[in-house]
Amino acid sequence: MEPAGLRVALRIWVALVLAFLFIPIALIVLYAFNSSTIESWPIPGFTLHWFSVAWNDQQVRGALLLSLRVGLISMAIALVLGSAVAYAVHKFTFFGREAISFLLVLPLALPGIITGIALNSLFAFTGTQLGTLTIVIGHATFCIVVVFNNIIARLRRLPGSLAEASMDLGARGWQTLLRVTLPMTATALVSGALLAFALSFDEVIVTVFTAGAQNTLPLWIFGAIRLGQQLPEVNAVVTVVIALTLIPVVIAARVAGAGAITRSARPGPASRAAVRKLSAGA
Repeated sequence: MEPAGLRVALRIWVALVLAFLFIPIALIVLYAFNSSTIESWPIPGFTLHWFSVAWNDQQVRGALLLSLRVGLISMAIALVLGSAVAYAVHKFTFFGREAISFLLVLPLALPGIITGIALNSLFAFTGTQLGTLTIVIGHATFCIVVVFNNIIARLRRLPGSLAEASMDLGARGWQTLLRVTLPMTATALVSGALLAFALSFDEVIVTVFTAGAQNTLPLWIFGAIRLGQQLPEVNAVVTVVIALTLIPVVIAARVAGAGAITRSARPGPASRAAVRKLSAGA
């Protein structure tokens, strides 16, 4: 049994770490409601005026729509490519499989500035004009990694008995994938897609090298802070970005939490029903 003093010390340490992480974020949220244009403490009053200013700012609205569009497209690309590679790497044994797995996670391990410079050099070499397409390509490089990691981790926890049973009962590879494997990895697909969208939505470094004249919402925030202008409006926009980023992260955590992983490692009702259906057909 742990001494009472050790438990108290650990709780204080955890509280200090959480305060270090979240007090700056809380200050930004509070300043977003500040009635004054000067960031001072204590706050003289509270208002929703800056949210109205931000919403009526055409640059902010355009940047928000571009960020949402890029995030959704990058998420879709990552979901298709990341899941396809994860299923292939898990199911098949071939020369260079481990090297492919390493190369897939490399973009996430490399500093963003290296990825951004590399993509910028590639686009310059191929004569590709920087714009929405290049932003999507840049974001997809790390979004694919997120989806791949989520799905490959889930596949490694799954029992192979159901897939083997469906194949023994005459199911083809695509039938086993659709009726057995996909239902068992559905939560990993959803959580991977949501995390990919969240990462794409608030990405800055790679976007700087791939956006050209385009302005995503994080780039607008970065530019406004660098120039020292519109700080109350920036705080309001940052508060909205925090909310929009937290929503998919929280949903992903709820969908693919420890309980979901444990449940998915056991045969689910849909997968058992699929195998029974295949057995009846046999």
